[in-house]
Amino acid sequence: MKVMYKNILFIILAVITALVLVNVLHKQPSYNLKLETLKQEYAIKPTPSVDHSKLPALQKKFNTPQEVTEACISCHTETHKEIMNSSHWNWERLSYVEGRGISASGKNTVLNNFCIGSNSNQQACAACHIGFGMNDNHFDYNNALNVDCMVCHDNSEEYKKGSSMAGYPDRTVNLEKVAQSVGIPERNNCGSCHFFSGGGNNVKHGDLEVAQLSTTREVDVHMAVNGMNMSCVDCHTAENHQIKGKLYSVSTSNTDRATCEQCHTSTPHFSHVLNRHGSKVSCQTCHIPEYAKVNATKMAWKWSEAGKLKDGQPYSEEDSIGNHRYLSIKGSFKWEKNVKPDYVWFNGTADQYHLGDSITTLPLQINTLNGSYNDKNAKIIPVKIHVGDQIFDKKYKRLIQPKLYAANQGDSAFWKDFDWEKAAAAGMHDVGLPFSGDYGFVETEMYWPVNHMVAPKEQALSCVECHSRNGRLAELTGFYMPGRDRNKTLDTAGTWLIVLALIAVIGHGLMRILTNIIKNNYEKQVIDYDKPDITD
Repeated sequence: MKVMYKNILFIILAVITALVLVNVLHKQPSYNLKLETLKQEYAIKPTPSVDHSKLPALQKKFNTPQEVTEACISCHTETHKEIMNSSHWNWERLSYVEGRGISASGKNTVLNNFCIGSNSNQQACAACHIGFGMNDNHFDYNNALNVDCMVCHDNSEEYKKGSSMAGYPDRTVNLEKVAQSVGIPERNNCGSCHFFSGGGNNVKHGDLEVAQLSTTREVDVHMAVNGMNMSCVDCHTAENHQIKGKLYSVSTSNTDRATCEQCHTSTPHFSHVLNRHGSKVSCQTCHIPEYAKVNATKMAWKWSEAGKLKDGQPYSEEDSIGNHRYLSIKGSFKWEKNVKPDYVWFNGTADQYHLGDSITTLPLQINTLNGSYNDKNAKIIPVKIHVGDQIFDKKYKRLIQPKLYAANQGDSAFWKDFDWEKAAAAGMHDVGLPFSGDYGFVETEMYWPVNHMVAPKEQALSCVECHSRNGRLAELTGFYMPGRDRNKTLDTAGTWLIVLALIAVIGHGLMRILTNIIKNNYEKQVIDYDKPDITD
């Protein structure tokens, strides 16, 4: 028995020694030179090679914004053609869509469950179009002087579109100063539209908002002023004004996407296990644990409750932090802050609900992100799911494009007359589709990929946050995930492996004990046999 105890003590000491040596001799991974190279690359801000304030073509008074565009074109002689071939200008692009073939997709053809659509409401929606004079559906897309160069290239931070002015600048804008202050697009240029889309700050995206003009690493490691301090165009680069990146509320194809791997490569981690996750899990899934970190985002919109008046007048109600809880012109809303994303499979292609499409499923998906576990191009991505209801034609079973905006009452616009039937009839007339006069409201869903507000690596998701029964991916079915799912075959095999391992350990221990007993008895017999007989 003493020998057995000595063996056990030796094993314990060996294990303790091994653990101590592992901790003492363990070295941290080599310095991440790839990441440091990226930091150095984007830390150096480009220096403009041209001072526009000194150009003779800009040394004059401009009476109209079109005169500014004419001056720009006098030097940048072909640039307007690039812009007029872009989706920012045309509000649509041709692409192949499964089941539709080659078709146009964009703000002119699809609907959403926020402000529904641009058709018949161009004068208001034009506040985010890169042109001048879009006051109806007869906008001249072929007139180069309608191109608004200033909205993207103003570096004075003084330029802004006027409210419901068909895309023209606000009357307070000093055109001379802005024209002489143009340069590479900055955050403010992109954010003036993308931060405020949907009618207010952070309404649509949830991960794009005004706080990112000057923020910290905890909110967004890329845009942080105490971090990389990057601009939108550092990732969303442009060749011939074709900007890299997709807004999947209107886009359909897996081309010209802006991805993390384009800078960080497909092997950004020292851990091979983490790098292997990249084949099925997007970087954003782990590195954006929550969005709407500073200001709340809109998660639900009930159009069916719009139109209530007090003393014959529209009114509003705000929640405790100042967000609209109710607006007579739009209905009721639900806002959330510090939101955990939902997760879906996505292969980079999508489909949308187009004007005139039939309603076939409920709730109606306004946009469909394609992908599944068995799709080799699909990865798990985080999304914001915006839900709501909106007006539809009960007879034709399709969504209605209502006329929402008008300058004055009596023009059938809902935001002035608060009459759904008149607004529906006017809107559908503008898009060339019949209206039966019988309308209701249908539940809808819309999916917004979450790509911004990347957290510091210390705040990335831990393994257990996904690999657990009630983890973040609990609702994402169709595949087996260790730690989350039960599989009878695997569970049985695992159980037997554990049982067999225990039997082996116990059997080995019993054999050692039995061997020692036999050995000790044998040695005792030998000793007794060798003892001299003192009676002789």
